[in-house]
Amino acid sequence: MSRRRRAIPRGLRRGITLRMLLPNAVTAMALCFGLTGVRYGISGEWERAVLAILFAGVLDGLDGRIARLLRGESRFGAELDSLSDSIAFGVAPALIIYLWSLHAMPKFGWIFALAHALSCALRLARFNANIDADEQPHKSAGFLTGVPAPAGAGIAFVPLYLWLVTGEPLFRAWYVVAPWLAFTAFLMISSIATYSWSALRLRKRIRLEAIAIAGLLAALLITDPWLTLLVLCAGYLATIPFGILSYAKVVRARRDQIVQTTPAA
Repeated sequence: MSRRRRAIPRGLRRGITLRMLLPNAVTAMALCFGLTGVRYGISGEWERAVLAILFAGVLDGLDGRIARLLRGESRFGAELDSLSDSIAFGVAPALIIYLWSLHAMPKFGWIFALAHALSCALRLARFNANIDADEQPHKSAGFLTGVPAPAGAGIAFVPLYLWLVTGEPLFRAWYVVAPWLAFTAFLMISSIATYSWSALRLRKRIRLEAIAIAGLLAALLITDPWLTLLVLCAGYLATIPFGILSYAKVVRARRDQIVQTTPAA
């Protein structure tokens, strides 16, 4: 027994430190909210199912900030976060949308659901594989590669938002939902540059206005959540072309700088 204990590294014997406990607990809560959304989807409680995924997204946005605040970043936390994102924003939305609409699609409904879950997992695997890479053009310029998993889950629910707002059966039809889910899966695994929240900087002149808008947005989410989520998704999708153009400008500026600094042959 003593030989086995000496063979284990000291850091692993010590386990998770107290500083790492809180952010990892928040990540575990996000995972549980994602699976709870599946539970509500099985019972046909679609509003609660979507809200559970949204709560998971909120927690996913908090765990990293809590870890940095407490200096509790760890490899364990990074791996747990990826597993949680894959389940909460890949598997859970795919199952909910399948139970809500795609089960009525002959033969291929499950394939479209799998495409969303698989694309989310592939995106997270790509992120983990590049986390220690020396050259990351998008990250160094303040951009993300593709649509992040929480945003992908939110966009995937757009037909469900429309159905909840209007009650129109068309938005629940598989021939509307399936192409939209395929489009969302493409956005997640694509190499397009999208804006990163951490890289956005507000001008001093409009910071008070931004705080006011955030407060009104919170009130709108409580008053009419589905319509507000539709507007948010539309606004986010509208930023994607601007992100592509902005990154192209950064690439051109870097190329011009290299040409200017390289001595002529």
